[in-house]
Amino acid sequence: MAQATLTITMPEQVWIQQLSTAYPAASFRVLAAVPGSETGFALVRIAGPEVADIVEEMRDHPQITELSLAQWSENEVTVHFETTAPLLLFSSRDSGMPIELPVEIVDGEATVEVTGSRSRLAELAEQLEHFGLQYRIEHVRERLHESQLLSDRQLEVVVAAVDEGYYDTPRRSSLTELAEHLDIAKSTCSETLHRAEEAIIKRFVEDLPGVDTKEPVEDPLASD
Repeated sequence: MAQATLTITMPEQVWIQQLSTAYPAASFRVLAAVPGSETGFALVRIAGPEVADIVEEMRDHPQITELSLAQWSENEVTVHFETTAPLLLFSSRDSGMPIELPVEIVDGEATVEVTGSRSRLAELAEQLEHFGLQYRIEHVRERLHESQLLSDRQLEVVVAAVDEGYYDTPRRSSLTELAEHLDIAKSTCSETLHRAEEAIIKRFVEDLPGVDTKEPVEDPLASD
């Protein structure tokens, strides 16, 4: 499985591009969305200094066929609406690649995260282009199942280390005592723990929001 983060530029003829660029200080956060056969339905939280004006323009926009308020405050509003131009939803539906929510749209650009096979990612790229959506790949990385992160031996040593109190503060077990408990050499225990800790810490850092530890990728969606 691969996980990709994309920045998608909405076409100028679409309402969300028009309103988000007209009000660049506002953020449109898609909380829930579902495509219909010809339209799409979404729950969106809009935040910014001019939310009242934005809602009025949404009501008057020909691509918004229905709109109701779910929550309202001075600088934030949550709206449920139907639109005839849910291009992201159609791209997701036709490629079979779910888009992870929420999706943030600011100043005409949407930040989207997806997880799936590389063939599905390639199909999503084709559908984005089909619907006139320009995209920029921020990063792509392979996602291993948790059972694949550590070898059986590494998992055994890490679990024993936790059970024996090696990671407690203060420690209830030394490295020597842990090695004796596992009936392995101290050097072997140390090396196995180090490799396991390396894998765990790197995975933790990769999963931190806004942290990218990979080199830029040219266009990995184009190949399986």
